[in-house]
Amino acid sequence: MAPEDGFPPADANPGGAVACRLLLFRHAKAIAKDRPVHDFDRPLRKRGRSDAPRAGRWLADSALQPDLVLCSPARRARETWQLAARALEYPPPAVYDERLYKAPPGDLVAVLAERGRGLASVMLVGHNPGLHELAVGLCGSGPPELLERLRTKLPTSALVVIDVPGGRRSLSSGSGTLAALWSPAD
Repeated sequence: MAPEDGFPPADANPGGAVACRLLLFRHAKAIAKDRPVHDFDRPLRKRGRSDAPRAGRWLADSALQPDLVLCSPARRARETWQLAARALEYPPPAVYDERLYKAPPGDLVAVLAERGRGLASVMLVGHNPGLHELAVGLCGSGPPELLERLRTKLPTSALVVIDVPGGRRSLSSGSGTLAALWSPAD
């Protein structure tokens, strides 16, 4: 039976392998790239500082509690997670891993495999285009309208919830099911 939030439990898997749930969280809106600040140090804009807590409230209201957060150490990603985490009663531990900064999908998967071992639910807080490419590549099934929205774009502060029935060992193109997609425009 599915929990009250409507999402199937992350460990539900008729095939016997340990399933996992991935939450992909694009950082909130940051100051423009043309500012005299190194890209790594770009802070959130006013809009980003209001959207990140909204994402956290959506996580809390949806009962989507990751076991671990893997976050890019870039300022905009750190600020996004720190603002969102305030909405959670028991925020999970966060690991800031330099390999997540502007990482391509393959690097994101490698960090997940290394750091998320044995966990049912892991969140990645990072950057486009890698995060968007990973989400699109993993989602082989799900509600057609959500899949189309995801293919179109992954806006700032968006959260993608992907269930992988075969677990992290089976992460491959099309192996996941898009369970939810939230953005501040919703």
